[in-house]
Amino acid sequence: MSLLTLLLLAAVAADETSLPNAKPVPSMQVVPQPYNQASFQWGGRDLTRYHFGSELRRPFLCPLLGPDGLWLTRIGHPHDPAGHSHHNSVWISHQNVDGVDFWIDQGGRIVQQRIEAFSDAPDRASMLVTNAWNDPQGKTCLLEHRRIEVRPIDSQQWLLLLDLQLQPPSDRPVTLGQTPFGVLGVRMAKTIGVADGGGRILNSEGQLDEAQVFRKPARWVDYSGPLTDRLRGGITLMDHPGNPGHPTPFHVRNDGWMGPSLTLRGPITIEPGKPLRLRYALWAHGGVPTRAQSDAQWQSFAKEPLPKLEK
Repeated sequence: MSLLTLLLLAAVAADETSLPNAKPVPSMQVVPQPYNQASFQWGGRDLTRYHFGSELRRPFLCPLLGPDGLWLTRIGHPHDPAGHSHHNSVWISHQNVDGVDFWIDQGGRIVQQRIEAFSDAPDRASMLVTNAWNDPQGKTCLLEHRRIEVRPIDSQQWLLLLDLQLQPPSDRPVTLGQTPFGVLGVRMAKTIGVADGGGRILNSEGQLDEAQVFRKPARWVDYSGPLTDRLRGGITLMDHPGNPGHPTPFHVRNDGWMGPSLTLRGPITIEPGKPLRLRYALWAHGGVPTRAQSDAQWQSFAKEPLPKLEK
């Protein structure tokens, strides 16, 4: 076969396998999965999954993955799984919505109505959903728009941003009653817990562990601890300065959970036409950060404009 023939064949083969119109593939993607899940992936690697099946008591994110793909969160209390079945890694709920308890599994149910939008990009991915908070009889007590965004920083750290808009389903106001439970909970991995793993709780005021941090106002709370004998990691949970009552009191436990207590100081009534807007962030990180490092993450988060909660 002549050299000219070989060159012609190579040119034909190259033309058949080329993709002249190929578009850049975003590094961050939110990928729908079977069984009513959405995977937030960075370069094809899971960072977290959103679970929203209609059989669930509420949607939740599980797991949040840290260094080497290790779990930073878990499902349920390590020593009381039945009594804390509502501890679903990272979840949104509230103990008193016009008297209906959405915090426990025997109360109301938060049901996803629809996915409004997915968005992929080189540096972030997001999804927007609409949820109905229904009482045990199926009556809707509250309507919710929820935006979930994931941003990678590097192989050891990433951000999860949660934006909520809560509004009455009709022309009557809705009251979030006074309680330490709601609207966000984080159940840490067993080994990160202060009691089980020798971890550490630190807040923005420099206070340590449950004895000092419990129900104290703070801009953020960090929960860090061992992942293996070699690796450390954790999550800094941040309250946005635009949230009511900021800085909020945080409900924390040495047994491995934390959450901002939106209505600990008193109830919040949501009037028709005046939705309640909330924003929180979770910095998933390797290592045990200093107070200055967590505060730097909060400062950056606090300066951001609020995203739109619509298509």
